[in-house]
Amino acid sequence: MTFEDFKIKDSVLVVFTGEGKGKTSAAIGLLCRALGNRWKVAFIQYIKDWGVSEHVFLRDIQPLYKDQLYFVKSGKGFVDAPQDLSPKQITFKQHRQLAQKAYQESLVCVSNGKYNLVICDEINNAVHQKLITIKQLEKLITSRSAQTSLCLTGRDFPKSLINHADIITDMHKLKHHFDQKFLANKGIDY
Repeated sequence: MTFEDFKIKDSVLVVFTGEGKGKTSAAIGLLCRALGNRWKVAFIQYIKDWGVSEHVFLRDIQPLYKDQLYFVKSGKGFVDAPQDLSPKQITFKQHRQLAQKAYQESLVCVSNGKYNLVICDEINNAVHQKLITIKQLEKLITSRSAQTSLCLTGRDFPKSLINHADIITDMHKLKHHFDQKFLANKGIDY
């Protein structure tokens, strides 16, 4: 096989999933690569609303990239988080409304042809927690414009949609200090 045997796809579907750490970090790396290529990027956050470092980073670089970077933060934390880890008690209905709002935003971004890359961070968790449906996720995947690449992150990517993806990375945890009852470290885990 020679280099001439390979083709270039106009856009790809990238999935970062699995129980291990690094899914959002990989998506941020993809965002950096896309912005460095002068692409227009939309980053839509589905779950995290607490003070995670990527939100600070995106907020701080947004003025530099102006209309090249669109950032939406939607969600109020994990649905099943214990009360001591999530002091704001949000109802399932409120979680679902926020996820549906993020979904509608994502659908517009993937279909309007304005963005070269749309990242839906933690969308797989939103599907797993039944905040959006597998059918909605499939519609998001199939509605993207021909030149828009899509990145989906979060645990539990639906097996029924694997054939739609071009690249899937399963982050496999070998060890994490959370299992020994240590909380996440700022700057490393969030």
